[in-house]
Formats: sequence, structure tokens, C-alpha cells
Amino acid sequence: MDRSDAAQRRRRLVTAEPAGAAAPGGLSRRRRRQLSLGGQYGIFAVVVVLLLALADWGTLRLNFANWDVAKSLFPDIITVGLRNTAVYTAVGFGIGLGGGLAVALMRLSSVPPYRWFATAYIEIFRGLPLLLIFIFVGVGVPLAFPGTNIPGGAAGQAGLALGLAATAYMAETIRAGIEAVPKGQLEAARSLGMSHTRAMRSIIIPQAFRIIIPPLTNELVLLCKDSSLVLFLGITLEQRELTKFGRDLAGEQGNTTPIIVAGICYLLITIPLSLLARRLEARQRRGRR
Repeated sequence: MDRSDAAQRRRRLVTAEPAGAAAPGGLSRRRRRQLSLGGQYGIFAVVVVLLLALADWGTLRLNFANWDVAKSLFPDIITVGLRNTAVYTAVGFGIGLGGGLAVALMRLSSVPPYRWFATAYIEIFRGLPLLLIFIFVGVGVPLAFPGTNIPGGAAGQAGLALGLAATAYMAETIRAGIEAVPKGQLEAARSLGMSHTRAMRSIIIPQAFRIIIPPLTNELVLLCKDSSLVLFLGITLEQRELTKFGRDLAGEQGNTTPIIVAGICYLLITIPLSLLARRLEARQRRGRR
């Protein structure tokens, strides 16, 4: 009985159809996949053709790509809007990088109060909306400390608001980079007679920053976009960044072209930074092989 069952199982295995083979009168799995992809491409092409055929290109060009309106924005959109955006982003990144390094080292400290403070700071400022932080800096600080002026005016206020938020995110990035450095590096430095502080400063932190350059570049891109919230600080005409500049001109001229041009200016900053981050990530992956 057992031998007959085994023989039947062997016959079933021999006569079974191979995986992916077409059923009698049906299509193979590969052919079904090709038809499915062809249908998706066809639907996409139909939608694009319908949009191109139904769009009122004259109205779109007049309201979104008006060359005369675009020319009137220059050179102010570069010398005022783009310059202020770059300044606000640079100040915020500098504050965030310095603060993030300090908070990361406190997070890794063996002193419990330092760790408690760093953990609380990171959790609070990562959980708060950035707009709320801007309002706190622009309204809360003057009310809490009457007569106190943040150095740098709008740039100082914007940099402080961006830096407070960026510090929390960069602290976790830097901490992860420090922990990614092999422990043997620190042990070797200590065996050579270096103090813990000197070993961290000369050996560990430089290696950690080489590891975290790509995510720090992505953080710089995010700060560039977040700088648009500066408009809630009540800035003057000469302190406008790209978003405020484009919105004001769009309202004055009753045309959306200034907003489109402002968006293009943002892309002139963010796309090269994004490409740089991807290239650095690819280089790191090749270095690990």
C-alpha cells in the first residue's frame, strides 16, 4: 500500500505543469504581465493626450507663464528673495549643526542629567510644528524678555527658529553617525594615551561626519524650504524671502507667474543639493564594498 502511494506521488510530480506555464487555452504569467503593463501605459497615454487636448494653453500661459511679468521680477527676486532665503537657511543650518553636535554628545554622555535634557529637547522639538516655533521666537521671546532683541534682526530670528528645530533632528543624525564608528577606533585611541575628549574630537567625530554628510545635505534642503515660514515674523520688504516675495508680487499683479518663478528659484537650490546627497550616498555604498 505504501509503495503504491509513493508511486502515485512520483507520477503526479512528473506530470505536474511547470510554474508559470500557461493553462490549456490560457496565457502564460509572463504574457499576462506584459498585457497588464501595456494596459497601464495605454491608460496613462490616453490621460496625457486628453489633458493636452482639453487644456486652454492661452489662458495657462497668460496666468502661469507670463513672460512680461516674469521679466519684471528681475533682478529683485535674486538680489532680495533668493539672497535672503540663502541667508536664513545658512544661519539656521549653522545653529542646528552646532546645537545638534552639543545635544548629540549630551545624549551619549554618561552623566544622567545631560542625557535627560538631550532626550527631552529632542522629543519636544521634533514633536512641535515648525510654525509654532516661529511664532514662539517672533512673539513669545519679546513678551517673555521685554527689551531683548535677537541679534541679526529677521535673519537672527529666522535662524534661531530654524536652528531650534534643526538641532533636534541633527542631534539624532550625529548620534547615529558617532555610534556607527567602530568601537575599536576609540579603544585604539585610548590605548595610545589619548583622553576620551581628545579621542572624540580627533578620531570619532571626524569619521562620524563623513558618514552623515548625505543626511545632513538632505536636512539643508528641508531647511531651505522651511525658510518660507519667515513671513510669519513680520518682515520688511527688504527682508522678504522667495515665498513672501512671490506671494506679494502675485497679489499686486493679479498673476500666478511670480509664484512659479519663486518655485523655480527654490529648485535651483534644492535640486543640486539633492543630487549631491544622492552622489555622496552612492559613493559611501561603493566604499563599503
